[in-house]
Amino acid sequence: MRAFWLTLSIQVALCYCQYIYGPDPAWNIRSTNDLKSKEFWFHDAQRTLYEKISTLPNQYLAKNIIFFLGDGMSVPTVTAARIYDGQSKGIVGERNRLEFEQFNYVGLSKTYCVDKQVSDSAATASAYLSGIKANYMTIGVSADVKFNDCGAAKLPKNHLSSIAAWAMRGRKSAGLVTTTRVTHASPAGVYAHTSNRDFESDFDVKDLGHDPNNCPDIAQQLLNEVGQGLKVVLGGGTKKFLPNTEKDLYGNVGERLDGRNLINEWQQSKSGNARVVFNRTDLLSINPYNTDYLLGLFNASHMSYNLDHSIDSPTLEEMTETAIKILSGNPAGYFLFVEGGRIDHAHHETKAKKAMDETVQFSNAVKKARQLTNPWETLIVVTADHGHTMTINGYPDINNVITGLNSELSDVDKLPYATLSYANGPQMNLFYKSENSTVKRVDLRTLNIGDKDARYPHAVPYSEETHGGGDVAVYANGNNKNNNNYDKQNYTFNYVLYNSVLGPWSHLFSGVYEQNAIPHLMGFASCIGPGITYCDLRPKKAYNP
Repeated sequence: MRAFWLTLSIQVALCYCQYIYGPDPAWNIRSTNDLKSKEFWFHDAQRTLYEKISTLPNQYLAKNIIFFLGDGMSVPTVTAARIYDGQSKGIVGERNRLEFEQFNYVGLSKTYCVDKQVSDSAATASAYLSGIKANYMTIGVSADVKFNDCGAAKLPKNHLSSIAAWAMRGRKSAGLVTTTRVTHASPAGVYAHTSNRDFESDFDVKDLGHDPNNCPDIAQQLLNEVGQGLKVVLGGGTKKFLPNTEKDLYGNVGERLDGRNLINEWQQSKSGNARVVFNRTDLLSINPYNTDYLLGLFNASHMSYNLDHSIDSPTLEEMTETAIKILSGNPAGYFLFVEGGRIDHAHHETKAKKAMDETVQFSNAVKKARQLTNPWETLIVVTADHGHTMTINGYPDINNVITGLNSELSDVDKLPYATLSYANGPQMNLFYKSENSTVKRVDLRTLNIGDKDARYPHAVPYSEETHGGGDVAVYANGNNKNNNNYDKQNYTFNYVLYNSVLGPWSHLFSGVYEQNAIPHLMGFASCIGPGITYCDLRPKKAYNP
């Protein structure tokens, strides 16, 4: 015990010295002239050093786990979104940091799946939620199940158990939040088992040439087993739950062929106060502290992009806040999955500005989660399922508008090019033309580069842009020392102590590892799941031969 207090005292002393003798904690700058000062860079590096040496691992039990998934959020996406966010705030974008970039521990996850070098959101969901790598396009089933093999997918021996199921077996609550349909590949990994990610409704199953009686669709699985136990489900996709004879609140016709209204069935199957909401107004009006179950479906399909300003749709931040407040009612803790799913969709459309903005919205949701939770007992992990082909290229000037044209011209055709571009994508004819049997680039100054709906240049024609196979970053929660709202005058010992705390076992997430290791690390920290856990290492309360 004396060693513990000595170590803690040294840590606090280092934290205190950081702000007495170290550099000013202000992270953001508004003028690029500040970057010319050698003193600026010296003190900036010293501040980083102080942060590293004043931080100790938190080896307490993770009562709660919040797992944030930025779909398609490659490392270049994070970099570009950081700059985009900073420039929108009027500061030098390169010096900005997204919320999760303030976390102390960062690792790299290898995203390939069993049968593909570059994976999709279905197979990756099996890896980062169930801890087992599987085949492309399949969800929640082992690699013994091939694409479209419904018979094998129905066999219990081939089913994978997600960390949400582990949490519920550990008497914790579980929930999911997404900006996509709740039956889409990533959220489906929380509760479903299927040989084809596109089997979202029985209509989809039949439309793809299969028998709905042999291939259970994903929507109906939300009412079975793990899905039935989820306390909170928020996202889009009413059409997957309604029969083709009924409409949702906004007049959108359902597509189910079996005549089932799964929304009504969901509510009727619940005991206690089970609420169903379809818009932001209703979501914000509920009392989360007396709500036992909540289903929110805010669009017929995916939720709209933030930049499209959909009427009465909640933000990812608002959905996350409601979910945390409901799940916090369980004294045993909870597991919450939160997906920023439309980052991926914007990239597929090569609409880079929308991808950047969706990443910023995702960051805002992470910030809200940090504000609502106690770092002593809550582990927050942020990562992506896979990357995309977008790059930040050329040699643009510092703080050049990241979603605009590069500050330099091509040294070959003397035409401008975009700082952000893709390896492949749709509508290639926008960017190339033929003159006298010679293919030439279109002058991008004649296009709307920088507009929210602008497609960005790419080289290979494709119906939609593909994923990228690079490793993706994993961020595990750290302290708030670099909070931009930090007030040096009100700095106190308690502030130092509280904000020096890292999330439980967050130090495990550094290094380079397979994507399927992620749920095993989270399970260890929270004493859930089939593998070894922190509780296995603790001294037993009594001798029990």
